[in-house]
Formats: sequence, C-alpha cells, structure tokens
Amino acid sequence: MKILFGAIPLLLTVALAGCNPPPAPAPEKVQPLDTSEQKAPVADTSQPVASGNTPTAADIAAVAGLNAQFDPARDPVADLETAKVEAQRGGKRIMLDVGGEWCSWCHLLDAFMEGDSEIRRFRDANYVWMKVNYSEDNENKAFLSRFPEIKGYPHLFVLDGEGQLLHSQFTGELEKGKGYDRAKFFAFLKQWAPPAK
Repeated sequence: MKILFGAIPLLLTVALAGCNPPPAPAPEKVQPLDTSEQKAPVADTSQPVASGNTPTAADIAAVAGLNAQFDPARDPVADLETAKVEAQRGGKRIMLDVGGEWCSWCHLLDAFMEGDSEIRRFRDANYVWMKVNYSEDNENKAFLSRFPEIKGYPHLFVLDGEGQLLHSQFTGELEKGKGYDRAKFFAFLKQWAPPAK
C-alpha cells in the first residue's frame, strides 16, 4: 500500500498540469489603417508590352476570350474595345473573324491555324484575333453594318489598332481544295501585319 499512496501525489500533479491553460501569445503589433485614396492601376496603352507595361491575368483572359468561339451572347462592341487596348499595347492589328459555330469552313480555319505553329506564332505576334458571331441567334447587324458586305463565311476584316478598317478579305480566295492554301494565307497575314519597327 505504501507504494500506491506515494504514486497518488505524482498522478495528481500530472493530471492538474494538463488542466492549466497554455500561456497567452504575445500581442501583435497593430498597423495603422491606410485611409488614403486608392486608385486602380491603369495600363499605358501607348507603350508596347516589351517596355514592362505587361497585361494582367484578367487582360490575358479577356483577349483569349475574343478568339475562343463564335458566341451569340458576346457583345462585339465591347470585344472591339478590348481588342483595341491590346492591339495598341502590343503594336498589333485587329483581325475580325466573322462566322458561326454552324459554319464548317470556320472550323476548318480554326483547325488550319491551330495545326500550323509558324502561322499561329505569326498571327499571335501581329494580330489580336476577334471572333464575331453571325448566326440565326444573333446576326450582329448593327455592329457589322459599319463594314463592307460579306459574301461568305468566314470573312476576315483587318483593322488598325484604333479599330479603323484596312482590308476586307473574302476567305474563299484563300482556299485550296477542302481547306486553306498555306502560301496564300500566310502571304495575306504578312501583307496586312503592322509595319516592322
């Protein structure tokens, strides 16, 4: 029994030590509240991207959305404003690609561009590519009324960085067989690319 009574104080000490609250952490230093007026950063579109005036992730996503698909719900007026900012920032031209998801030649053009890395790199370096939907769901009549008549789809309009029309291209002239003529298409892109600086 003597051994048992000697262990009780030790057990009570251990049990009570586990009930003590941990020491309080040191108080954090409070920073003063910044009440100055905060302004959103604005990109200087007169400077090329190489100058360090790089687009944000939101800008990149917005530009990528311009060429994602022919979407009847998109607003081509707003899209053109986005394209103009990007074209001016990067010293590029704007290419309006008018067509629709219903258009087989539009899908052939997409596949042609995506399947040729040299043409795709040239396109991306010199143009902001913007799809404009034309379908039963939305013909975008008001937007397209400012451009020359379209003979067939897809149809390409080359614009400068300010959105002014430079050239209207019937893509039937760039076809070969059941696809696009690489030499003609590349020559067209090179002819209307912005002048080298």
